[in-house]
Amino acid sequence: MGITLFTLGGTISMAGHQPGSPVVSRLTGAQLTAAVPGLAALGTPLTVEDVHAVPSGSLTFTHLLDLLAAASRAVRAGARGVVVSQGTDTLEETSYLADLLWPHEEPLVFTGAMRNPTLAGPDGPANLLAAALTAAAPAARGLGALVVLNDEVHAARWARKAHSTRTGAFVSPDTGPLGHVVEGGVRLFVRPPRQPVLRVDPAAVARTRVALHTVTLDDDPDVLTAVATGQDGLVVAGFGVGHVPAWFAEPLGDLAARMPVVLASRTGSGPVLHRTYGAPGSETDLRHRGLIGAGYLSPYRARVLLRLLLAGGADRDSVAAAFGRHGGDGS
Repeated sequence: MGITLFTLGGTISMAGHQPGSPVVSRLTGAQLTAAVPGLAALGTPLTVEDVHAVPSGSLTFTHLLDLLAAASRAVRAGARGVVVSQGTDTLEETSYLADLLWPHEEPLVFTGAMRNPTLAGPDGPANLLAAALTAAAPAARGLGALVVLNDEVHAARWARKAHSTRTGAFVSPDTGPLGHVVEGGVRLFVRPPRQPVLRVDPAAVARTRVALHTVTLDDDPDVLTAVATGQDGLVVAGFGVGHVPAWFAEPLGDLAARMPVVLASRTGSGPVLHRTYGAPGSETDLRHRGLIGAGYLSPYRARVLLRLLLAGGADRDSVAAAFGRHGGDGS
């Protein structure tokens, strides 16, 4: 049994036509793996499949569902783990989507690069090796989707891209990494419990629409209502622990009467609270108006989860219960 690598493009697979020119996706999976020192000594066969060679900003839910179906086929055919290489721009969302749907014990490991192969010290080869080592590690079984960059192993449900250029861009601010890759071995320190995986119909996911609105200083509620028009659900990224301008409270309550509206924090870490503040537009006020707290989930993850739940036919109560579980905030 070996490892299957699916390549999706992104910085890790980019190269320039000439020195100083903008980089574009050009490298195949075979070319990527040929440039990785130590990969041949992994001790397990590596099968490479090139799929959807596009920048990660152009990936869709349909792309990811197709990928997961192919990855599942690889596991059923005997793969002991799967690695996915892609651009890092949307890796936070794609890996979380995968974690929600991945039904296998075999590891599903996402990786990428911050420095393209034309630069001094590209990190792609090291990240690819670390991801392959993790996918092959018995200790990584049963952990769902993982994110491996910079020799750190993160749970996909908590990892986020916290810097636009640094090689250590991916962090898990609320929990820290699960472990590290050291001297060719994978050392894991914690094993967070998994939630039951979701099951969805790809056609239903394609039909379902969920919007995200990030609240800003002196924001315009007309923009909010315009964003929500024609949507099946809405995620609102509020200030701090889940606050919005007072004049947003009534429009959000009206929207929550028509569709599930999830309240997340735009800060990048920490939870939405329940009952600490009571002013109009506070988390207490908004929950009383029917909004659902995202817990510790970022707005981006909250949108992924809400879309999958609605595609699966979940009603408001089911959505609220799911966010209580997946957001790590069941109080």
